[in-house]
Amino acid sequence: MPVVRTAASVRSESTEDHLERIQELVDRHGYARVSDVAEALGLNRSTVSNMVRRLARRGFVNYQRYRGFTLTDAGRAVACDIKDRHRTLSDLLSQLGLGVDTIEQEVEEIEHHLRPQTLAALAALVEFWREHPDELQTFRRFQRRRTAKT
Repeated sequence: MPVVRTAASVRSESTEDHLERIQELVDRHGYARVSDVAEALGLNRSTVSNMVRRLARRGFVNYQRYRGFTLTDAGRAVACDIKDRHRTLSDLLSQLGLGVDTIEQEVEEIEHHLRPQTLAALAALVEFWREHPDELQTFRRFQRRRTAKT
């Protein structure tokens, strides 16, 4: 059976991380700069500069050399998708009772590896527990009992 590749499946973790950080910087300052993205990602400027040029060639970034840059409509759509995925996973792990540091680390590890169907199911669970907090509490009691047994 052939593998169907969607736009999301051909984006690398690095591409997604760059787009996510660029959007955060644009939201904060109205533009992003290579040096700011490099600092946010803990990378050197030349690595980020090369990625920004690749993102521009792929139609994700409005880029002019030696100037600040922004995302194109396509880049913003990808960044929005990443932000929604991040928020869903953070909300789910928070509902499960995990600490902030654990949530941040786990989300960064798993957010790039979920299929859209899996993410949709997790988003439905987050929404269900929001709408039915008694069910969440039932699960949390079950979780505590289960943990106490080990």
